[in-house]
Amino acid sequence: MAYTFEELKEKTVAELRDIAKEIDHEAVRGYTQMDKDRLLAAICTALNIDMHEHHRVVGIDKTAIKMQIRRLKKQRDEALAAHDHARLKLVRRQIHRLKRKLRKSMI
Repeated sequence: MAYTFEELKEKTVAELRDIAKEIDHEAVRGYTQMDKDRLLAAICTALNIDMHEHHRVVGIDKTAIKMQIRRLKKQRDEALAAHDHARLKLVRRQIHRLKRKLRKSMI
């Protein structure tokens, strides 16, 4: 049966060991002693499966958000120079939210 990295990653250690039991390859020798990470890597090596995970960007315009962050950083510098603490706090909070939005989209 052909597996993908994502399918194998979702399986339990017991399921991975059952798959490794059926594979005759040097990479999976000693599969009963391996933890999930090593077992997953060994199975992928034996079956020639690419282990690279691709990040999924879901419905956001990354460039627009970064431009908005740059604009807010200028406002932050202006508020800092003017000693406007209320505005400074607001702008920093907006920057923080946008950065978190970018990071969450990379999951």
